[in-house]
Amino acid sequence: MSAFLQARFLTSAANPQDFPPEAGPELAFAGRSNVGKSSAINALAGRKRLAFFSKTPGRTQTINFYDLGDQGRLADLPGYGHATAPKSLRASWDALIGGYLTGRSSLVAVVVLMDARRPLTANDRQFLEWLRPVPALRLVLLSKSDKLTRAERIKTLASTRAALDKAAMTSEVMLFSSKGGEGVEEARELLNSWLRK
Repeated sequence: MSAFLQARFLTSAANPQDFPPEAGPELAFAGRSNVGKSSAINALAGRKRLAFFSKTPGRTQTINFYDLGDQGRLADLPGYGHATAPKSLRASWDALIGGYLTGRSSLVAVVVLMDARRPLTANDRQFLEWLRPVPALRLVLLSKSDKLTRAERIKTLASTRAALDKAAMTSEVMLFSSKGGEGVEEARELLNSWLRK
């Protein structure tokens, strides 16, 4: 059975001391505020309200951990790049996310969601640079792909792959739509295989 179909909420952590003890492989989900991260997690888990989302950008201020049965865990990171959040709050998010990415030996992969209509923003590139020294596999999901035409999707996928290759940021890249279902099964299968490595 897919690990995602066993997903259940475990705990929230507002600082690194609150992280649950490491137990098996972990997948982390990251992305700009309001990019569709919670919707992607829900789509992969085949659930409507496993991960909660808000129309207010920057609402998630903790790392939310989900148990994936005996196959591992999932960590939902706070959205990055939300300009209107107070500077002190952004600094605490940076410390929280940085502490997680650099201190979790069980982290096997990071899934980065980017809006297919505006991939590789300055914030996305900054986050990928932050990820560079982290020894984890990477999957870039180009979310909201249903909002593009077929020709636009093909072009966006090719240009994003080319830009990541040029920057030597090795990543798998897929088109993804929580609403239309594009890429959901493929992403689920790939991430399940990474959990089993």
